[in-house]
This record gives sequence, structure tokens and C-alpha cells, in this order.
Amino acid sequence: MKTREQKQKDLNALTEQLNNSKSAMVVSFNKVTVNKDQEFRHQLREAGAEYQIVKNTIARLAVKGTPYEGASEHFKGVTAIAWTESDPVVLSKTVSKFIKDNAELYTFKAGVVDGRVVDLKQVQAIASLPSKEELISKLLFVINAQAQRIVTVINAVPRNLAVVIKQIGEGKTETQAEQKIEVKEEQPTAEAEMKPEETVQAETEQISETGAETEEKPDTAAPEIGQSGEPATPQEAAPEAE
Repeated sequence: MKTREQKQKDLNALTEQLNNSKSAMVVSFNKVTVNKDQEFRHQLREAGAEYQIVKNTIARLAVKGTPYEGASEHFKGVTAIAWTESDPVVLSKTVSKFIKDNAELYTFKAGVVDGRVVDLKQVQAIASLPSKEELISKLLFVINAQAQRIVTVINAVPRNLAVVIKQIGEGKTETQAEQKIEVKEEQPTAEAEMKPEETVQAETEQISETGAETEEKPDTAAPEIGQSGEPATPQEAAPEAE
């Protein structure tokens, strides 16, 4: 039989622990063996939770004025409380799974998550969510994947730049060689370089020079001599008709 001081000490300890917790699950049990009780406690410890069988009177006093006061109506019969200061999803997973596997021994009464009273169905819905560790792991995977892609892109820039520069250099050499060949093949002659107007002007000048030479050349043909020894006139030059 506990003394009044011991009961007060238990009350103070439970009140402090619940005030520091983020969620709690209230369960009941019947005909539980020691081995099964130890199994439940072990799984709860692995989930980072505390577990304690409490008297209903002490439990009601401990939750009075706290976010867990809404669950005080479920403090009847055999009562045990599991609470945690860490992720409530892990506690929900552990409690819901263990009670499902041992439905003939354990009964779920109520749960309190972030100051809200929840039933077993809601606890199971919370249990289906990824835990904090799982969310952090997925988030880190996404961040690392994006960072890896960024690093790949950054590393690809100088590599691709070097390839492009090399290709430009090779292409420039080929282009220069082609330009040289085209210049050699298409080099115009002196006549081809002359513009059409210049060609016409040159031909006109040549014709003018030829005409001038023709006009200046004297007529060296000897005149026809008539019978009198003088140049014959057109009429004398004509032969007499018989």
C-alpha cells in the first residue's frame, strides 16, 4: 500500500512526463501474461515511448488542465498509458500493430495527438503515414538527387565547352581550306575583271583609231592618162564605141 507522499510523487512524475510529451495512447488489457507485457514494453521502448500502468484517479489528476484532459473519460477499468516526446507516427504504428496482433488481450481506448483526442481508426490512419525519419530520408534523397544533377550539369559545362571549341577549331580549318580552293578556282582573268562599260569603251576607241588611220592614208593609185597625155576625164576615159 503506497503512502500519500508516494502517490503524490507518482502524480507529479506522470504530470511532468505527459506535459513534455507530444502524443499519448490509452489502452486496456485483460489476462495478459508477463512475457506479453514485456514484449509490448520492449516494442514501445524501441519506438521511443514510455509505458506505465496507472490508477484512474491519478491519471485524471495528472491530465487535468493539459491537452490530454479530453481523454480522462476513458480512464476506467484497467488503464495503461503509452506516451512519447518524439514522432507520434512511430507510436501510432507500434500501438495499432500490437493491438491488432493481440486483439484478444489488448483494447485501444483513446489517443491524444497534438492535443486532439483520436480513436483507433484515426490512429490507424496516422500509422499509415511515413514517419519523421522516413520523410527526412525521402527529403534528403530528393535534395541529393537535385544536387547531383546540378553537379553533373556544372561539370558538363566545361567538358561540353571544350568539345565545342575543338569542333569549332576543326571546322575553321576546313573552312579556310575550302575558301582557298574557291579563290584559286574562281580567280578572274584580266579580261574578265574588265567591266562591260570598260570593254565597250575600249572597242569604241579601237574603232576610232582604225578610222583615223584610214582617212590619213594617201591615195597612191595612179590616175588614168588620156591620149593627150593629160589625165583623162570621165568621158575620155570611156572607150570609143565602134
